Amino acid sequence: MPFRPGFILVVIGFGAICAVAQSKSVPVNIDRYIRPYVDSGNFAGVVLVERSGKVIFNKAYGFANREHRIHNSTATRFHIASVSMQITAATVLRLVDAGSINLDEHVDTFVPEIRGADKITVRDLITQRSGLPDINALPDYNDVLQHHQTPSSLIAKIAGKPLLFEPGSKFLHEEHSAYNLLALIVEKRSGVPFATAVDRLLLSPLGLHASGVDDDSLPPASNMAKGYEPEGTYALKPARDIHWSAKAGNASAFTTTGDVSRWISTQFNGRALTTASRNLMLETSPRVGYGWFRGKNERFSEAAYYMNGRAPGFASFVLYLPESKLTVVVLSNIYSSATTTLGFDLAAVSLGLPYQQLSFGKNRVSPDKLKTCAGTFQFGPDFYQANAEVTLVAQGNELSMRWPSGEISALIPVGADQFVDRSYWMDVKIGRDSSGQPAALTYDKFRGIASRSR
Repeated sequence: MPFRPGFILVVIGFGAICAVAQSKSVPVNIDRYIRPYVDSGNFAGVVLVERSGKVIFNKAYGFANREHRIHNSTATRFHIASVSMQITAATVLRLVDAGSINLDEHVDTFVPEIRGADKITVRDLITQRSGLPDINALPDYNDVLQHHQTPSSLIAKIAGKPLLFEPGSKFLHEEHSAYNLLALIVEKRSGVPFATAVDRLLLSPLGLHASGVDDDSLPPASNMAKGYEPEGTYALKPARDIHWSAKAGNASAFTTTGDVSRWISTQFNGRALTTASRNLMLETSPRVGYGWFRGKNERFSEAAYYMNGRAPGFASFVLYLPESKLTVVVLSNIYSSATTTLGFDLAAVSLGLPYQQLSFGKNRVSPDKLKTCAGTFQFGPDFYQANAEVTLVAQGNELSMRWPSGEISALIPVGADQFVDRSYWMDVKIGRDSSGQPAALTYDKFRGIASRSR
């Protein structure tokens, strides 16, 4: 699979650029924008848009449970994947505000068994600059997900492994292990399990009663959406079951759009944190920190705070624009990164800025045409997966892309030799030589060369 950091902004190169018509209301345009994603099986969930403290859109789409025909509602709870890091970071800051944790203390106080722990600070963890090896990259990580875990058992998986870089020197990629370790630190300093600590220290005091941390103990009737994933180009299937405790700290939280709206309001107006801690969260350097990606956004001509996430069966996106006082929340129970495109475009719809309307071709591509797209392509060292060789495979009415890891991405036709990776929601374009044979493959901004051409 490609490594796709949570902060990458996806721009899909199809559909006509639109402007919000003056004669149409914003809610109508928001709903019109969302519908093609729902109708094509690439979004089911809830979307909330709030401006200047007023909810202007909050609507549910699709099924929370397809087998039992239970519809999503605005009260449905969703796992939010990497957006969970905001919850973990704020819980740590609550302990900082209480004097229980110092951001500059070294983590060997908590986990002396970690190599380089005497160099890593809590601040390095919370800004994802720790250099810890990534638990998600371990060869047995899929097995880790199939068993109940605790923050201690997760950290034990990386104990003794060398650091990837000098702590505090850079941001390499999303550090899942850093937030596993923050969950353990919260446990050690609060004296209670991580899920309990988050509820006591953060969620209950802020009135976020529909939110929590999934430690595998949730009752069956918890108003929780069931997760699904793409199957081929157009279908869906139930996502594989995992133990959410295996994502403690980095992806184990669940919530509703209403709670996310309240959460953002309390974070940014200062009620959730002291002024000092809030200012740390608002800093735009380093760009990554406290569960947010922060900085000037050219599209909106102002500072933007956003985060997205994807975990088996679910995808999420949150955006806050302080100057525009705009909040966008997209929670989905389909494992697709389309939520990122949805979220950024819905902000544009709400602000009257240009955006792209999703428009698939009316006719599906014939099997014979798809066969002419097949081939193997070599990408360079700067690709999501360095030096990856990927293969396009045509089977019947579907074209898919196979990664070195064995993962398969279905490709949705959107034009002549143009597709969208259904899982990662990236542009895919085929370039042909003078004889009509595939010569190159463009994936997002990267170009791979057909193997026969090397």
